[in-house]
Amino acid sequence: MSHQHLLVIGAQRCGTTYLRTLLDEHPAITMTTPAQPEPKVFLDEAVLGRGREWYVETWFPRVPEEMVLGEKSTSYLELPAVIDRVREVLGAPRVLVQLRDPVARAVSNWRLSVHHGLETRDLATALSANLEGPEPWDATRTSVSPYTYLERGRYAELLRPWHEAFPDGVRVQFLEDLLVRPREMSHTYRWLGVQEDFVPSSLDEPINRSAHDAPPVGSELTARLRDWFAESDRELAELLGRPVPWPTAD
Repeated sequence: MSHQHLLVIGAQRCGTTYLRTLLDEHPAITMTTPAQPEPKVFLDEAVLGRGREWYVETWFPRVPEEMVLGEKSTSYLELPAVIDRVREVLGAPRVLVQLRDPVARAVSNWRLSVHHGLETRDLATALSANLEGPEPWDATRTSVSPYTYLERGRYAELLRPWHEAFPDGVRVQFLEDLLVRPREMSHTYRWLGVQEDFVPSSLDEPINRSAHDAPPVGSELTARLRDWFAESDRELAELLGRPVPWPTAD
């Protein structure tokens, strides 16, 4: 039996580190280490021609063949150029995407950029500026822009290339569902073909639950952000065939 490959591709600030922990605890799944910083293997064009054997031996040495081998690199979702590299090296892996309320995600992204010293503006100023368009960034410091607070939440646009490349291999789940129904992981385990009734111990550990909190940006700016995301939210619901679990513009 050959390995089954899994990519957890994002989006950023959507609880994917928590998701990685829940996956790695399963006895039939092993994830690349370290958890942080992420490996970002396929950001390097040099992976072309190296093949699956190189990938397995480099990132999963001495792992039994029946295991699911997973890598979490959230930068992949917004960099479709990696898709051809993934296909050449891994063939057709399972692709797992976790999303959350794009407004709450934008707030969390701003907090992260402030934490890393990349952002000095207050939240309202940064988000209002981003409503006017994309902002320049230093590609030598980060693999993706730390200022795409809003663009990174246009999930439908980001997902389409992955759905087209792996039409039967993409699963999208929501952080909101996972937080209120922890057994949602059983559906993911079943999708991966592993024991679905496994209960990871980390389900009992605290996690940032701000996905359910009102974004602290004021009602007027929140309304502008909801309007900005309205079309993308509708497209995402159509793409997935189910409603999104967060407030949307009327």
